[in-house]
Amino acid sequence: MKTLPRWILLPAGLGALFVILPLAAMALRVEWSDFWGLITSESSLAALRLSLQTSLASAAACVMLGVPMALLLARSDGRAVSLLRSLVLIPLVLPPVVGGIALLYTFGRQGLLGRHLEVMGVQIAFSTTAVVLAQTFVALPFLVLSLEGALRTAGTRYERAAASLGARPSRVLTHVTLPLVLPALLSGTVLSFARALGEFGATITFAGSLQGTTRTLPLEIYLQRESDPEAAVALSFVLMLVAIAVIALAHRRRSA
Repeated sequence: MKTLPRWILLPAGLGALFVILPLAAMALRVEWSDFWGLITSESSLAALRLSLQTSLASAAACVMLGVPMALLLARSDGRAVSLLRSLVLIPLVLPPVVGGIALLYTFGRQGLLGRHLEVMGVQIAFSTTAVVLAQTFVALPFLVLSLEGALRTAGTRYERAAASLGARPSRVLTHVTLPLVLPALLSGTVLSFARALGEFGATITFAGSLQGTTRTLPLEIYLQRESDPEAAVALSFVLMLVAIAVIALAHRRRSA
């Protein structure tokens, strides 16, 4: 702090207020006397349960797909790798609704792959699987970015040393590379889970809003906003608390 100019406190404080004040305003609107009843209704619990289940599945998919991608991007160079990185990170800047449309034209009944799956009796769009795919699509870049940066920072000297001692590539990966970047992997996984938990646009476009099947907590909040604003505020507060806990956990993992 002593090395920073004092004037920087003003924009930093304004930025903090810009984020904190809306959250505080929402917390002040919560009807605490009815809070428990609002968040434990049948539809609310079903949406929360579905959100947790699909977000966990999405986080697992992000790990399975994102770790190999991050390793490839961090340990390779060239124009093809740069292009692949750009494509992988597109969901970060793409409107989620556009992502949902892209998934629909890929896995929908008349989609690029969906029409072939339909012949085999597999229907993905407007199912719980569609929710997981939508969440994974938007959350995957968070894990790839976190892990690629950590891999580049760690370098390859320990991997080369292990290889020179006769360790096979798979053993180097599991016993040297991944343990070195484990905090980044854990924080990236947690951030992917958080992004999946809050996903709305791609989900409603690709999976729809069927209670107990595709209606996650963000979709439930959106629907309750018109019919029961108090319930929408209460559920939003719950989602905010979960997000704060997840971000705090991710930061703690990264600091460790």
